[in-house]
Amino acid sequence: MAAAALKPHLSKIKVPLGGEKVYKDECVYSFDNPESQDGLYVCMNQFIGLGKKYVEPYSKKTGNYVFLNIKRRRREIPKSDEPKEEMKPTKMAIGVEGGFQVDEKKFEFVEDNSIVVLPAWTKIKLNDAEIPDMVQLSIKCILAAEDAWKAEEAAAMAGTWEGEQKQVSRHAAKLVQLNNGKKIPPKGWKCEKCDLTTNLWLNLTDGSILCGRRFFDGKGGNNHAVEHYEKMKHPLAVKLGTITPDGADVYSYDEDDMVLDPYLDKHLAHFGINITSLEKTDKTMVELEIDLNQKIAEWDVIQEAGSKLEPVYGSGYTGIRNLGNSCYMNSVMQTVFTIPDFQRKYLQDREEIFNSCSPLDIMSNFDAQMAKFGHGLLSGDYSKPPIEGVDAVIQPPNGIRPQMFKLLVGKGHPEFSTKRQQDAQEFFLHLVNLIERNSRGSFNPADCFRFQVEDRVKCSQSGKVKYIHREDFLLALPVLVEETAVNQEEVLAYEAKKKELESQGLKIDPKEVVRPRIPLTSCVEGFAATENVDDFYSTAINAKTVAYKTTRFATFPDYLMVQLKKYKIGDDWMPKKLDVSVDVPEELDLSALRAKGLQPFEEELPAEKSAQPQINEAIVNQLVSMGFDLNGCKKAVFYTENSGVEAAMNWVMDHMDDSGEQH
Repeated sequence: MAAAALKPHLSKIKVPLGGEKVYKDECVYSFDNPESQDGLYVCMNQFIGLGKKYVEPYSKKTGNYVFLNIKRRRREIPKSDEPKEEMKPTKMAIGVEGGFQVDEKKFEFVEDNSIVVLPAWTKIKLNDAEIPDMVQLSIKCILAAEDAWKAEEAAAMAGTWEGEQKQVSRHAAKLVQLNNGKKIPPKGWKCEKCDLTTNLWLNLTDGSILCGRRFFDGKGGNNHAVEHYEKMKHPLAVKLGTITPDGADVYSYDEDDMVLDPYLDKHLAHFGINITSLEKTDKTMVELEIDLNQKIAEWDVIQEAGSKLEPVYGSGYTGIRNLGNSCYMNSVMQTVFTIPDFQRKYLQDREEIFNSCSPLDIMSNFDAQMAKFGHGLLSGDYSKPPIEGVDAVIQPPNGIRPQMFKLLVGKGHPEFSTKRQQDAQEFFLHLVNLIERNSRGSFNPADCFRFQVEDRVKCSQSGKVKYIHREDFLLALPVLVEETAVNQEEVLAYEAKKKELESQGLKIDPKEVVRPRIPLTSCVEGFAATENVDDFYSTAINAKTVAYKTTRFATFPDYLMVQLKKYKIGDDWMPKKLDVSVDVPEELDLSALRAKGLQPFEEELPAEKSAQPQINEAIVNQLVSMGFDLNGCKKAVFYTENSGVEAAMNWVMDHMDDSGEQH
């Protein structure tokens, strides 16, 4: 049966070669995955993963009929009765080594894979003896391949550790290496204190080979390398199996971090290792981190302490899993897809967007990935109530993991391509930029955020005025704590109690924390207040003086995106986040902030004909936050005469190919 079903299609079945992308963890059109009811179907020609709904249309479009159906189910692992040593967290993280641990039952995956041949949906078990050797090889390579998104994320994170850029170790330049005669063979390594043959670290001072730390899930090593450091204080070690001509994983025990060693080839040569002849045989720490984060994300749930929450399911109630410091993206995307304009653009026209793309381009097409994201959030397919009678630990997971989207929108961006913590406001503006760029000549859903701002500047000496109009997508409101907190007395009493307890070496109960409560209306009043502008050059008196600036809305958007500037500059000149609670009313009347333009009784400041136009730094900063080069942003604002973010952004996009420009 297998031979007959496969024979007409053998010429189109391929074996994924090294470096060829394999999408086997998630459908490229939806968030279906191997844990979905029907599993995931991987094309054995183009290695694209598909949910069952998309298999037939794809097959008709491409002429590919053979798919590897990967199905994965959870099976509970009985809890061990052995007591565990309680480890105190050392990182602000959940479920990773050194972070806060989630006390949950463990499970393992059981896979039920098969070949499916269209159009009859013929199912062939993988143990069928009639399956040709070449097809068996293709299956083996697909299952063994690293999923494409993992490979791309590892490439983006190369040179980083936990999303942060690695630093050169202070021990690298003057590292002491003992002349003890040790020579390290090119393979066959084993820990000198146990039988482990993976997760091995070579100490670059004395040449000892020892196993690494034990991971939070009980796997990894037996801590022999770190114990050796604690005894001998030899600081640098390199992970065996990660050494290639491009570098390796180097850890500094003294600096407690992954580091760079510019002299690694010399340090390895001391022990007889030729860096140019070694190949990668073990996972780097970045790859292990990605694997662990993905596994954790499959069952990671954050509880709201002190609250009894009722789960809700269905359309519009789909959660987004954290991909590692991705809360900024998740919050913005949940918000924008509640807006009808975004639903119209990316949900109602989803099939049209998909059909306009080649299947091989879906992963890199912004509109397609936005359509996939919108369907994932609003369809209800990934927010279903638990199956009755099935233990919670082996329930199919809810929520979506927008890894393809994150990689696409972060590609080439100095911040959003990393796993560092980011600002939601900056990501929102970056998203608006991408939407604008991909909506030229078509409906732009970001227009619903667009509004005009009017700045009125009045010369204190002459009384004459100047009106400046600019475009924006977001209203930034100041948070004035001392002046506007409605519970100031309670806050002062709490601070006094906290100070007294700390003087006694005690800590206050977190349940007793009192945060300043700030009415949102006071933030609006702060925005509307008159601002003094020092050193303002008045063309009326041809000299510098003080001016008074007020800002109003020339137009109002359909939806007003608000940023609360919950930061202040500390005594050390470093920005500090304000720990405050802002009371947001259900209705907010902004009609008093409507701009009126030049009034009959006002006289305009004369134009300064010979003066160069001043560059609006606010517009420059917004463009820079989108990832553009600073000098290019200044030019854009200059040549568009401070007319707004959109005009400047369009100038940048139109001049990206200019000789000498860097963006």
